[in-house]
Amino acid sequence: MRITCYRCFWPQPLCWCGSITPMATRTRFVFLMHPKEFKYEKAATGRLTHLCLQNSELHMGIGFDDHEPVQSLINDPANFPVLLYPGREAINLSDPADARIAPFAAELQTRRLVVFLLDATWALGRKMLRLSPSLQRLPRIMFTPTAPSRYIIKQQPHAGCLSTLEATHELLLSLARSGLDGYPLPAQLIALFHRMQDLQLKCAADPAMGGYRRGTYKPPSERTAPQGHSGRRRTNVFQAPDRSADPV
Repeated sequence: MRITCYRCFWPQPLCWCGSITPMATRTRFVFLMHPKEFKYEKAATGRLTHLCLQNSELHMGIGFDDHEPVQSLINDPANFPVLLYPGREAINLSDPADARIAPFAAELQTRRLVVFLLDATWALGRKMLRLSPSLQRLPRIMFTPTAPSRYIIKQQPHAGCLSTLEATHELLLSLARSGLDGYPLPAQLIALFHRMQDLQLKCAADPAMGGYRRGTYKPPSERTAPQGHSGRRRTNVFQAPDRSADPV
């Protein structure tokens, strides 16, 4: 039986915890992880991102209207809760021309920004949101990605589809540029993302290494969706902001 680290959920010999420096932020990050992501996604970036942020928490579930810790954060008048979710109604923190940024920033003079992130595939994230009217009612924020997804071990159907780790990195960049928060270690998340993927690739290619996969990865451009799927199974909820319609 393989011994697993109880914090990062990787095998103990491959544990990430000792190489992570938790970063302090004014923003509270709340990762809402779908149970399938928790149980079956061994390269889950939401968990690693949570470990990198001092001011963050992670909750597993599908619907969160009866989830006491989540509802407590939403209903606390000292908090300004928002949902990171793209769409026409979302405030684009990367766009200086978005007139809604100024009143958004004004709210943060007296209240703490609390960002909820759905850590799931696109389809599962939509279900989580559909079952959580309290999350649907939250103001939404978004960003313009500075780079396409860096995912190698997973196929992304669009360059603007980002992992939870990449989305958090992009959001922190936007908040820092707007003067709404600090980002003390901007290289850490992406470096960790690359290291995690490099390790997955090595484990897959070397039978002598302990890992979760056997068999080499094809380049993303050569992969096809499994029969009966349209490629949406691996789509992350954080999309590029040029969508023609609100995804909800």
